Amino acid sequence: MSDTRNDNPLSTGTDYEALAARFRPIFARIAEGALERERQRQLPYEPIEWLKKAGFGAVRVPKEFGGGGASLPQLVRLLIELAEADSNLPQALRGHFAFVEDRLNAAPSPQRALWFQRFVEGDIVGNAWTEVGTVKLGDVITRVSPDGSKWRLNGEKYYSTGSIFADWIDVYAKRTDNDGDVIAAVSTHQAGITQKDDWDGFGQRTTGSGTSRFENALVEAENIIDFATRFKYQTALYQLVLLAVQAGIGRAVERDAARAVRERHRVFSTGNAPQVAQDVQVQQVIGQISALVYAAEAAAVRAAEPAQRAYEARFGGDEEREKAANIDAEIESAKAQIIVSELIIRASSDLFNALGASSASETRALDRHWRNARTVATHNPLIYKARIVGDWSINGTEPPYIWQIGSGK
Repeated sequence: MSDTRNDNPLSTGTDYEALAARFRPIFARIAEGALERERQRQLPYEPIEWLKKAGFGAVRVPKEFGGGGASLPQLVRLLIELAEADSNLPQALRGHFAFVEDRLNAAPSPQRALWFQRFVEGDIVGNAWTEVGTVKLGDVITRVSPDGSKWRLNGEKYYSTGSIFADWIDVYAKRTDNDGDVIAAVSTHQAGITQKDDWDGFGQRTTGSGTSRFENALVEAENIIDFATRFKYQTALYQLVLLAVQAGIGRAVERDAARAVRERHRVFSTGNAPQVAQDVQVQQVIGQISALVYAAEAAAVRAAEPAQRAYEARFGGDEEREKAANIDAEIESAKAQIIVSELIIRASSDLFNALGASSASETRALDRHWRNARTVATHNPLIYKARIVGDWSINGTEPPYIWQIGSGK
């Protein structure tokens, strides 16, 4: 497959309904088993396989290379639909879509075309960036070392979301020869990689967000990528996936709350109707939940628009336009994060106002929606995102495009 500078089609959008129709039967199958996976803490290996075989991981790849050609707002809409079925799955694929986006932003080359082919054939990429233990802020202990014409990767990462399902892992590491920060795209189909499902959070339990250990894992030279070339709106893209997760959780809240009200037969003597479904106050609760979810979904899709502009501007030759789009992508994704998290946490709590004590049953696991929403909202602390937005609004301070975590001084 050729990929030259004179042959660089972009993914600017497609017929959304036709694209979504390919995956909705799979989403329905995924939804059927979501509650049982939650109860059993069962990792979604089979659902991930269904998505891989259907080409879900290639929806952002240009049509000319065999992909779906979807825009970023369309990707967000698809992820919202998937998150309604099972909110763990789009988060498990978060690292994959970030790596795909990085390859979309890379200069045309045979190597980029090879990655597109891998995505189209169903390969999934995981994520392993966060160091384990009391690492100083900014330090990268994971090392990649030259070994003849190849490289060897050594280190340990936590929060390696989705990597346990993946064919490749996007690993943030440091070169031993020149101390340069790189991405090492390492194949999981080899010895030297150990993965554990040891994420112990109270929500998003089946995202595969555990520990990855690399012991002399082999990395091809062409898969050592200078981190300085990483696409600029990466933090925004990671946040867009979480916005889609939140909005999808909201849709599941509305779905489950409305169904529970329709099916409920017991009423309170202090109620307003002989059937709960006809109780005007209960109807009001569901209506308010619906409005919260509507606003969250609209904000998530809108927030993806500047990221799409940044992607298209990447090859447009106008650096100022590209910079402005990257700033907008960061600021708008942060604004959406601040409000969407609040809306969905509220919606997932309010659903219990429409039901009785039986709604707290562990068998029904309605609490999973709040736990999942609350867990997703802890990513990229809201208070700091609000400050960044405020500093931009007041002082015009450009937002950071990447942040790190580690031990303070």
